[in-house]
Amino acid sequence: MRILLVEDDSRIARFVSQALREQAYAVDATADGDDALYKASVNDYDAVILDLMIPGRDGFEVCRELRAAGSSVPVIMLTARDAVPDRVAGFDAGGDDYVIKPFALGELAERVRALLRRSGRRQGVEVGGLRLDSVAHAVVVGDAHSTLTPIEFRVLSQLLNRPGQVVRRRSLATAGWPDGSVVLDNTLDACVSRLRKKLAALGATVTIDTVHGVGYRIAV
Repeated sequence: MRILLVEDDSRIARFVSQALREQAYAVDATADGDDALYKASVNDYDAVILDLMIPGRDGFEVCRELRAAGSSVPVIMLTARDAVPDRVAGFDAGGDDYVIKPFALGELAERVRALLRRSGRRQGVEVGGLRLDSVAHAVVVGDAHSTLTPIEFRVLSQLLNRPGQVVRRRSLATAGWPDGSVVLDNTLDACVSRLRKKLAALGATVTIDTVHGVGYRIAV
């Protein structure tokens, strides 16, 4: 799932982006209202996290223009202003939820999940009867499921988002360990081995193939 983060405070943007990526979301970040509108016009986002006080067009105007353009993407507004009239103005502009700064990253992530559930947007990817559930952090085949660790979830998400394509080892390591950790080859191999065992236990027809010297790919 892909999220647009519009936040001009670089420290907040960095922390929020990292927290969401650890939940296996893809995140595009911008600090400018005009750039946010451009990105939203050329990309299909599952949600927008929108700071109200940004340079250029402010968050209220960005949200109004999104709605005027026919976009129904869920929008969570971020602001340090907690007065009732400000919250009302945010909802009037087309926002779906309102988070007051300072906020806990875990709370924001849960707000995103709840908003996606309410909006009916897809909660994960599905390939060959195998579904990755980003809410439950699990891989699902029919009525059976297996819970994944955060690292397993991020690695499998990278593979499922590109079925049939080779995903290089470096890309998988960056996705699985987004904190910049040095990832040895055998560490990634061990993660893939665990995923293979979980898929086999679920009776999945989807397999993870090794492309020697390059990486891995999902085969259906």
